[in-house]
Amino acid sequence: MQPADSSARASSVLDWLLARLPPRYREKTRDYLVLTRMDRPIGALLLLWPTWWALWLAAGDWPPLKPLAIFTLGVFAMRAAGCAINDYADRKLDPQVARTAGRPIASGRVTPREALVVFGVLLAFAFVLVLFTNRLTIELSFAGAALAAIYPFTKRWTYLPQVVLGAAFGWSIPMAFAAVAGTVPPLGWLLFIANILWSLVYDTEYAMVDRDDDLKVGAKSTAILFGDADLPIIGILMATLLLAMVFVGQRAHLGWPYWLALLACAGLFAYQLWMIRTRERGPCLAAFRHNNWWGLVLWMGIALALAVK
Repeated sequence: MQPADSSARASSVLDWLLARLPPRYREKTRDYLVLTRMDRPIGALLLLWPTWWALWLAAGDWPPLKPLAIFTLGVFAMRAAGCAINDYADRKLDPQVARTAGRPIASGRVTPREALVVFGVLLAFAFVLVLFTNRLTIELSFAGAALAAIYPFTKRWTYLPQVVLGAAFGWSIPMAFAAVAGTVPPLGWLLFIANILWSLVYDTEYAMVDRDDDLKVGAKSTAILFGDADLPIIGILMATLLLAMVFVGQRAHLGWPYWLALLACAGLFAYQLWMIRTRERGPCLAAFRHNNWWGLVLWMGIALALAVK
């Protein structure tokens, strides 16, 4: 059974790669890959772009190859670990939600214990990567691991799990500054706050897909908290995020490519609001995925602005 939100293209790539494995390993390997969302890479990209924003801003141009490699690999490892612990936490909720009923734990293809082992292995791998940085980055990594571990459980006691997700996804920002610059300046924390705002935008769009099912099973989200005011609140969050990125550009003394990219980002947000205007599941999911382009365009603006300085 395939999860309803899998990417057809990514699933095809997985099938092509798995065809090279011996048949007896193929099915279980695929279950582990789906558990860690390798069939849906959008989440890793939403974590990658803020990390690259931070690496480029911390370095003032193209970052050194070592931290670039460490943090890029770490993004995929931590996102995969987060997905494993998320499905463990939601093992009783996922079977009751149409979009998630086909996930490996929910459908019985992976046991909760196996998911914990996968989480532990990926977390250990990410920590080994961090050991090749400096002391401050290593110290910050413990807070990042804690955020990744507690996020999946927050939807049971707060309507703002998206804030915790933003902090977990964005913790790579202060870590990147620490690894490259040896400190976390105000610019790093400003970018961290901006990423929390971005997470509130795209994960509320995502939560709108499951709002009806979440209400039935008792899960909490910003989509439920905002209710009928969801569209204007998302619009306000988008405007606040754009303002925060204006401050980032000013503090980093970025040139015209950044401002052109930020103008394009404003247009992309306007398009997302138009997409979700009917609050239908399909368009809301499409708007969530559309944020990949938002993060990419902003990174291109930062990289080009620093290159022409």
